[in-house]
Amino acid sequence: MGMMEKLDDLTSPGAREYLTFRLDQEEYGIDILKVQEIRGYESPTRVADAPPFIKGVVNLRGTIVPIVDMRLKFNCSKAEYNSFTVVIILNLRSRIVGIVVDSVSDVMELPAESLKAAPDIESVIDSAAVLGLGSLGDRMLILLDIERLMSAPDMGLVGSTD
Repeated sequence: MGMMEKLDDLTSPGAREYLTFRLDQEEYGIDILKVQEIRGYESPTRVADAPPFIKGVVNLRGTIVPIVDMRLKFNCSKAEYNSFTVVIILNLRSRIVGIVVDSVSDVMELPAESLKAAPDIESVIDSAAVLGLGSLGDRMLILLDIERLMSAPDMGLVGSTD
């Protein structure tokens, strides 16, 4: 998907709601419709030979859920586990995945006029997974296509789109 198509998708009529969360000093937003629930962090069961950012799996009401520490995935300077650390449970293409973040901020409704295309810069985040930037007052959000990010080949968690 090219930059213009992503921006067109972002700025389609009407405001969208994003769950905002923090990783280190940055604030990110993901489509609220992808979020199933938010839970406190609990140590997952480690999986042998998994990449370091995959912390393991948890049993969520009978469903085995892989847990990805986004702080490790995005090379954040620190990844402390404290009372603010949460796991966002996502429902992506009928696959349940959990992501560990520093904290959840709130749900924000962003009108189309507050959305901008992301600059094309080298980053640890696949540029195709960055929808754009959203601003509301003095806050700047990095809006992620969490489904695309979780279906990246290095994640191996969610099958690619058909």
